[in-house]
Formats: sequence, structure tokens, C-alpha cells
Amino acid sequence: MTEALKITKTPDEAIRALLAFLLESGKASAVLSLDRIGQDGAPIYSLITEAKGLESAAPLLPMMPSNAGKLLAEMTELAPSPEPIAAVLKPCELRALVELKKLNQANLENLLLISTTCGGVFPLAIRNNGGISEKLAPYREALAKGEVADGIRPTCRACEHFVPYNADLTVALVGGQANDGTCTVLINSSRGAEALEGFEGERTQAKLESDAIEALRAKRAEEATKLFTASDTAAPGLDGLINIFGRCLACRGCSNVCPICYCELCYFDSVVEDPTPSKYEAQLRHRKATRVPPGTIAFHLGRMTHMVISCVGCGMCADVCPVGIPVATLFSMVGKSADKVFAYVPGKNLDEDLPLKKYEVDELSHLGEERIES
Repeated sequence: MTEALKITKTPDEAIRALLAFLLESGKASAVLSLDRIGQDGAPIYSLITEAKGLESAAPLLPMMPSNAGKLLAEMTELAPSPEPIAAVLKPCELRALVELKKLNQANLENLLLISTTCGGVFPLAIRNNGGISEKLAPYREALAKGEVADGIRPTCRACEHFVPYNADLTVALVGGQANDGTCTVLINSSRGAEALEGFEGERTQAKLESDAIEALRAKRAEEATKLFTASDTAAPGLDGLINIFGRCLACRGCSNVCPICYCELCYFDSVVEDPTPSKYEAQLRHRKATRVPPGTIAFHLGRMTHMVISCVGCGMCADVCPVGIPVATLFSMVGKSADKVFAYVPGKNLDEDLPLKKYEVDELSHLGEERIES
């Protein structure tokens, strides 16, 4: 059991009230939250400094216009935030932030990290055509029952890490409390406890894991099996990769939105990889034909080898792909296999080194690696 605060408001109302309290009390100088702008209420992330600015905020909206872990890393890469910021993140966004911290790309000082047990997010296309509002009621019903909601991103359907790690405060959304007019906030750290001091609610003890959580985790595991054994992605081989990545437009959208791709200049966008006339001539002499633009398959495979051990399966890459390449499915599938080899879950443990940063004798002996005695 964990110390918790039970608030007699719906989760949406409770979190807006909590964020307003943090701003008004000076416990946070700014809030990073999903916000709704424009006539159609399109969701974006906003940094809000006044409580009245939270009127349009939608912290628990099941959308991800960008990965908030990436946004926080960009804010804190060079130095920690000089003032306290309260940030509401999905579990995969929080895991991305932790991975970036391990890669020296983010600083967690002065950040109050608020997350939820997550039902997944809807694709960005739903935001663009204004169809999110009608999906919220059935989405919340699915959360209350511990079911996989219809229409969410494929990688969300397959995500088994929907209970957040490293959150100071966790909002319980999966289970019966999602629809009973109350909100339970679990307190996971001294920073979280300090943030809630003075905020109205009933102090209690709560258990994050529940029958609904276990049921949803089992269903997500089934969805992962289905997703990773689909005919268009399961063990595609070289010909399959050519078919999948061959339709790439080289727009680099996937790497631009990926929280783990952080290089200021990607090798594949450097002058080394520029398609010069001489390179085209060499390809034509060898093959009599060449793809334009070239190198799309090498780009995706190169990106995969660089960051897949830290892939958090947020699904941003596939969501922005203009030609529907299942980038997120492939990366999640390979990432899950790699994580199994190293017994590593990206973003789970702040004190655990990245597998690629440490060396262990006989680490890969089960793959045929032999130790040579000097």
C-alpha cells in the first residue's frame, strides 16, 4: 500500500485543481500540460505560468502531439530549470525523459513529475479531423473495466508498461475509480508529498496494482503478440525491409519526433551522405538503376541500431509517417527483443546504466560469443 490522496472530483477536474494550487501556492512556477487551442480545441503542449491559463488545459487527454519527455529534455539539456516545473506526462514520455537523463540530455532537478496509469493515446489524425470528443466516453469506460480502448495507437495497444515508473505523483485512471467521480493520487516521493501539502483531499492508503491493472496488462501482452506476428512486420528479412522501408520519402519526420534521437546533426543528413553526382554514377555503373532519394533503408536500420535499446514505444514515429510505414511496430519489436537480451526496461530504473555503456564478461555467451583467454 502507498500513501495517497483521494479527491472528490473527477480526475480531469482534480488534476486541473491540483495544478492551479501548485501555481497559486508558488510550489511550481510553471506547468507543462496538454492544452487545447483554436476553435476546434486542437491539443498541444503548453508551458503555463498562471492558474487562469489552465482553463483550456486538458492534462489527461489521451493525445500525444509530441513526446513531452523530449520537450522537457530540450528545456533542461544545458542546465536544470531555475524554477520548479510541474509536468504531466504519459508513462512512455516519462520513460523517455529518464533515458535522456542517462544520456546526459536532460536534468530532473526542479521537476515535479506527474503521471497516470495510461490507457494509451489516439493517433494524431483524430486530432486533425476533430473526432476526439466523441471517443472520450467509450475510452474512459474501457479504462474503468481494464480493457484495451478502441482506436488507440497500435504500440499503445501493445504497451505493457502503462503503470509509470519514477513519477512523484501517480493518478490512478485504470480501474473503477476512473468513472466514480473521484480521483486517487498516489504519492511516490518526498517531492510529491511536499507538493500535496495543503491541498484539499482525504489522506488514505491505496494500492496501485489492481485486478483491472493485471487484466489490462494481460490483454496488452496478447495485443503485442498479434502486432509483432502480423504478416507485414514479423521477421521481414531483407526483402521485407526493402518493401517496408522502400516507400520512405526521406522526410526524416520519424527521427525529428523521436525522443531518443537527439543528435544535433544526424550522420544521414551530413555531407558524408549527400547524394552527389559521383555517387549516383557509381550506383548506376554497378546496378544500372538507383533509388532517388538513396539510402532510406540504411537510414532506418542505422537509426534502429543507435537508439532501439532505449525505445519507449511511444508511437510518435509511425504516427507522423506520411506513407504509413509501421516504424513504431518494427522498432518496438526489435527493442523488446534487445531489452530481453540485456534484461533492461528503458526508463524503468534511474540508477541502472544503459546496456551499451557497460561491459560484462560473457554477457552474450548464449549467442555464441566466446571468451578468449590471453
